[in-house]
Formats: sequence, C-alpha cells, structure tokens
Amino acid sequence: MAKPAGARLLLTVLLLVFTVLATSDAAASLQSDALLAWKASLGDPAALSTWTNATAVCVAWLGVTCDASGRVASLRLRNLGLDGGLDALDAAALPALAELDLNGNHLVGPIPADLSRLRALATLDLGSNGFSGSIPPQLGDLTGLVDLRLNDNDLEGAIPHQLSRLPRIAHFDLGSNHLTNPDYAKFSAMPTVTFLSLRLNRLNGSFPDFVLGCGRVTYLDLSRNAIAGPVPDTLATRLPNLRVLNLFTNAFAGRIPASLAALTRLQELRLGTNILTGGVPDFLGSMSQLRVLELGGNQLGGRLPPVLGRLQNLQRLDVNNATLESTLPPELGKLGRLDSMDLSRNLLSGSLPASFAGMRKMRGFYISSNNLTGEIPGVLFASWPELREFQAQSNSLTGKIPVEVGKATNLTTLYLSANNLTGSIPPEVGELANLKELDLSVNLLTGKIPVEVGKATNLQRLDFSVNSLTGPIPSSFGNLKQLTSLALFFNKLTGTLPPEIGNMTALQSLDMNTNHLEGELPATISLLKDLQILLLFDNNFSGTVPPDLGEGLALTNVSFANNTLSGAAFCRLLSLMILDLSNNQLNGKLPNCWWDMQALQFMDLSNNSFSGEIPEAPSNHNCSLRSLHLFGNGFTGVFPSVVKGCGWLETLDIGNNRFFGGIPPWLGQEVQQLKILSLRSNKFTGEIPSDISWLSNLQLLDLANNSLTGPIPREFGKLISMKNPTTGFILSFLVWFSEPIYLDRINIIWKGQQMIFQRTLELSQCIPEELTNLQGKIPTGNQIQTLTDPSIYGNNPGLCGSPLDVPCTNDTLAVDDKRNGGDCQDQWLYYSVIAGIVFGFWAWFGMLFFIANWRYVVFFFVDDMQLLDIGIKLD
Repeated sequence: MAKPAGARLLLTVLLLVFTVLATSDAAASLQSDALLAWKASLGDPAALSTWTNATAVCVAWLGVTCDASGRVASLRLRNLGLDGGLDALDAAALPALAELDLNGNHLVGPIPADLSRLRALATLDLGSNGFSGSIPPQLGDLTGLVDLRLNDNDLEGAIPHQLSRLPRIAHFDLGSNHLTNPDYAKFSAMPTVTFLSLRLNRLNGSFPDFVLGCGRVTYLDLSRNAIAGPVPDTLATRLPNLRVLNLFTNAFAGRIPASLAALTRLQELRLGTNILTGGVPDFLGSMSQLRVLELGGNQLGGRLPPVLGRLQNLQRLDVNNATLESTLPPELGKLGRLDSMDLSRNLLSGSLPASFAGMRKMRGFYISSNNLTGEIPGVLFASWPELREFQAQSNSLTGKIPVEVGKATNLTTLYLSANNLTGSIPPEVGELANLKELDLSVNLLTGKIPVEVGKATNLQRLDFSVNSLTGPIPSSFGNLKQLTSLALFFNKLTGTLPPEIGNMTALQSLDMNTNHLEGELPATISLLKDLQILLLFDNNFSGTVPPDLGEGLALTNVSFANNTLSGAAFCRLLSLMILDLSNNQLNGKLPNCWWDMQALQFMDLSNNSFSGEIPEAPSNHNCSLRSLHLFGNGFTGVFPSVVKGCGWLETLDIGNNRFFGGIPPWLGQEVQQLKILSLRSNKFTGEIPSDISWLSNLQLLDLANNSLTGPIPREFGKLISMKNPTTGFILSFLVWFSEPIYLDRINIIWKGQQMIFQRTLELSQCIPEELTNLQGKIPTGNQIQTLTDPSIYGNNPGLCGSPLDVPCTNDTLAVDDKRNGGDCQDQWLYYSVIAGIVFGFWAWFGMLFFIANWRYVVFFFVDDMQLLDIGIKLD
C-alpha cells in the first residue's frame, strides 16, 4: 500500500510544478503583451525596436530589467524621443514594477490614475515631458514611493493633499508646472523628505507651513512663485539640515533674518529678485560653507560688507540691482575660489581694487552700470587665466584699455562701452582668439583701428561706435568670417569701404553711418547674403549702389541718406521694410519694379533729382507703407495713385515736385490713418476735397504754394468737433492741429494768435457755419492789421474792436480776458517758458557733457531719428 501512496505524492508535486510554470508563463506573456500594446500606441518608435515577440523581455528589451522570478521590475526609457501618452499602459500587468523612468521624452496627455495600481513602485519619474491636466490624487496610495518627479510638465490645478501622506517619500519634485496652492488645512508635514522642489509654479500667499515640518529636508526650492511676506525667523531651527535654500523670484519682504546664521551647513543661499530690504547683513560672513550667495534684484541698499571676504568657499556672488551704495571692498580679493561676481546695476563708486587679482578662479566678472571711476587695473586680466566674461560697461572709468587684456586668452566677452576711456585700441585685442563679443562703444578712444583685430577670428559682434577713431577700415576685417554685427558709426573714419568686407559672409548688421567714408561701394558687398541691416548714411559715398545688393531676400533696413550716390536699384529686396535714400544725387524715373517690395513700410527718396511720373502699382499690390517721402524731386503727373491702396499710411510728403491736377477725393477715405500730409509747392488745382475731413488722425496739413481755389470745406467742422471743439478768439477752431496748418497760401500758426496772410481772408465766406459766431476783441499786430475791410468779419456779431465800429465794453473784454488768460498772465507764461527753455538747455547740455550713459542714450536716439524722419516710427 505504500507504493500507491508515494505515487500519489509524486503526482501531486508534479502537478504543482506544472501549475507554477504555467502561471509564470502566463504572467510573462501578460506583461510582454501589455508593453507591446503600449509600444504600438506610441507609433512603434525605432528606439524600442528590440521590443518584439521574437526576443525575451528580460534579456533583450531596451530599458527593461526583471527580478529573479522574471517579472518586470524596472523601465528606464529616458531621453528616447518617445511620443504619445500613458493611457494605453496596463499597470495591472506589471505588479512587480518598482521603477518607472520616462524622463526627457515627448509624452503628453494626462497622468493616468491607473498608475496607482503599481503597488511596488518606489520611483516614478515623468519629468521633462508634456503631461497636462491635474495630478491624480490616487498617486498618494503608492505607499512604497520614495522618489516622485513630475517636474517640467504642463500640470495644473491644486497640489493634491494626498501626496503629503506618502510615508516613505524622500525626493519630491513638482517644479516647473502650473500648480496652485494645495488645501493647506489637509496638507500634512512630510518628515521623510530630503529634497523638496515646488519651483516655477503658481503658489502664492505666505510661506507654506507644511514646509517647516519637513525637518530632514536638505534641498528646498520654492523659487519663481508668488509667495509673499517675511522669510520665517523659525526657518533655521525647523529646517536645520538645509544645504540649499532657494527662494529666488518671489515677493518676500522685510529684512534677511539673522537667524539664518544658524544654518551652518548651508552651501547655497538664493534670495534674489524679491522685495527684501535692510542691507546685506554682516552675519553672512560667518556662514563659512557658503558656495553660492545670490541677493540681487532686491532693494537692500547700504554697503557691500567687507566681511564677505571671509567666505573662502564662495564660488558665486550675485548682488546685482540691489541699490548698493559703497566702494568695492578690497577684502573681496581674498575669495580665491570665486568664479563669478555680479555687482552690476548698483550705485557703487570708487575704483576697481587691484587686490581683486586674488580671485584667481574668476570666469565671469560683471560690474556694469555703476559709478566706478579710475583706471582698469591691468593686473586683473593678467591674474585671471580662466576669465570668460568681463563686463564693465556704463561706468565712468578712465584711462587707457590695459594692454594686459591680451593675456586673458580665454575671454569670450569684453564690454567696456559707455565709459570715458581714452587712448587707442590696444593691438593686443587681436590675441584673444576665443573672443566672440567686443564692445568699446561710447568712449573717447582715438587713433586707428588696429589691423590685429582681424586676428580675433571667432568674433561675432564688434562695436567701436561713438568714439573719435580715425583712419581707414582695416582690410583684415575680411578675416572675421563669423562676425554677425559690425558697428563703427559716429567716428571719423576715412577712406573707402574695403572690398574684403565681402568675406564677412555671416554679417547680418553693418552700421558705419556718420563717418567720412568715401568712394564707391565695393561690388563684393553683394556677397553678404545674410545682411539684414545696412546703414551707411552721413558719409561721402558716391557712384552707384551695386545692382545685385541684397539679392536673396535678407535686407530689411537700408539707409544711404546724405551721401552723393547717383544710382541705385533695389527691386530685388523683397523683404525690405525701411529704405532711406534721401539727400543724394539720384536721378531718372522710378522703375515699375519698386512696388514689388511689398514689405516696405518706410521709404524716403526726398531731395534727389528723380523725375517722371510715379509708376502705378500692379492690381495685386499689397501696400504696407506707413511713411512715404518724395519731397524735393522733379516728379510729375497727377496725384500718385499707388497711395490709394496704402491703408496704413501715416506720413505722405510729396511736396516740392511738379504734380498737377486735383487732389483726389478718395484720399480721405482710402488712407484714413494719415497723420501728416504735405502737398506743398506743387501745381495742384481745384478745390480742397471735403473728404479730407475723414482724416481724423491728421496732425499736419500742408497745401501751401499750389493753385487751389474755393472755400475751406464745410465738413472740416466735423473734424473740429471730434478733436477739440472751441469757440472764442478768431481762428481758434484750428487749435486741434499740433503743427502749423497751411491752407492754400494762408499760414495759420498754432492756436491762431500769430497769423500771416498772403491774400485776403474772408471769415464770413471761407469759414463754415459751424465755425462762425466768433467772440471777443479782434487781435492787432502782425499782418492782421492790414485786414481793414469790416466785411471780412461778417456773421460774427460777438466781435469788437477795429476795423469794426463796435466798441469793446468791459464785459466783452472780461470775456476775452477769461478766454485768453489776460495779457499779464500771458507775459508771465512767456517768461516762464523762456526761463524753462534756458534752464532745460543747460541741464541737458551738462548731463550730456558729464554723464557718459546719457551721451550713449542720446547718440543712439539721434541715430534712430536719422532713419525715421520727423519722428514717425514704424510700430
């Protein structure tokens, strides 16, 4: 009987083994099927090409790791460019998954609540994707979760309070989303967290209380939110283990609490861009572990404490834009590990201490926009072998540029603009083989541009503008083949434009205006196919512009104004937006192809010798013009019809030409944005069209020196009622014009008090009904005293005084005094205005003379005005 019992036992064991094997195979098949289904939902990406039924999941599948029993335990698929979502991932098929890392892909859509079924999950990293929607509160059920990273997505809504109850969570990163405040009443402390980041969200209110309950946290980042109020005094005692504290860009106010000195392990303190006040506290000098100290963008005020020189481990110091008022402490030169210092945009004064040479690890030195004086110590460049950026622009530094600058061979950026530097540009600049940006503009530099500059072949931006440099442009500039911007304007450069300039094929902006350059433009300039801005105005260039200049659609802004050019053709510049050829010697007719430049918004051809009729635009012409200046040429024909399609035109000046015929009635309806209209000194005839009354934005109207006839249109009264309806002294109806108004040969100066008439004025006939019933005493003086015919003032019973036989009574004069403010008040007004002008002139002159920053701004403003005539700028 024993043998049958043994056989039954053996059979039972075999059945159990077969059952386990069958179950294991079924589980393996289930998880592989789930992963393949998810892969298919992603569009079968090439990165997962190893995921096939022909290969073993745990052996050959990319990013898959299994446990000893063959169950998938980890999916690490970082930075594979995966597109899609997680909806198709069957979490129930992966019961042993402990790590899901999908960071750095392009996954979108909501985070499925179904992920809460991954009960073994310890690490969930979905950072740097495009997930949207709210965070599912069910993630709070993942009781084994240690590491949660949902940063850098598009998640929104309140942070679920359920997440605060994750019992083992250590790394908690929800940064860079659009999350709002959680329900703080339900959000408990997280005592196990060591890394906590909620940066760049939409949190507001005061400092979150739950954070103070995270006693083990070493890294805390609440930056780029809208948290307000004081930095808690208890922060140091509640969070004693902090290594990193980042509260950058919030609305924290008040003083930096002295209690922070108790954070003896703190390595990074970032409090920049808040509303903190009370100065830079001295206790910071005792925080010996600090490596990063950022306090910039506050209103701290006060001095920069010398005790900061004790921070021997400090690598980055940033107190920019903090209204500091002091000299630079020489003690900072003891910071031998400092590699970046930003003290820009303060009120610091005095000189640059030579002791700063002790900062031998310096890579980025930023001291711009202060009140520093004195010379730049050459020893700084000689002692900083790792220097990458030196920015000292917008100060009052004097002396020469030190020749030692050539020893900083790793330098990529050198900004010394807007100072009072003198002398010549040192040739040693050419030794800076890594230099990419060099700005020496707005100084007092003299002499020639050294040819050695052409050796700095990595230069991308070069600005020597607004100095007193002389001599020619070096041909060695042709070696600067990576240069994208070259500015030499407002100097005294002479000679021709070297043909080697055509080798600078990366050039996008070339500005050499206001020099003494001469000769013809080299044909090689046409090789600059990437050139967008070309400003050569106020020189002595002659000859013709190369016909293929700008071929390739790149140029958008061109000015050759105030030269002696005799020929130019720009029909190929289909991207051109600004064209200024004024004050040259250009002649002939405009070719029809000019209107092919449909992107053109500003065109000035004034004061040349163009002739003939303005060519008509094609029927499909899409006019973008906002400012058109043809003044002072010999154009003929009727009013240019090309204007009809320019609905955005604001300035039209075709004065001093030979146009004839009538002013078209469509002008007021087709070009309603006009602010300035000048048709003076032509041969226009007929009446002023009443449709001009549609030009409700008009500020200057000049019709002088034509042969116009008839009355001022009655419809002008509508314009006046829209602008500044006024009754009172004679011609006060024109008060709404901001400039002198010219109607036929009548010059009416603003506000009507100073009037010059060149023919008889009849107020009873010229002025519409809406503008009659004038009151008060008729002005005397100027040429109005020649208008002695009483009939001129008909239909105005409220007027009195000569030449009318109506005496002015006290009541009439009283009305007139109220209206005009009285002669005495006028005198005081005139005196005040004159005094203001005198004071203002000397105030401005003094600032321009003594303050380099103001000179810098004004020079560039004048430069801009040269392009945009009479202040009309493109939006």
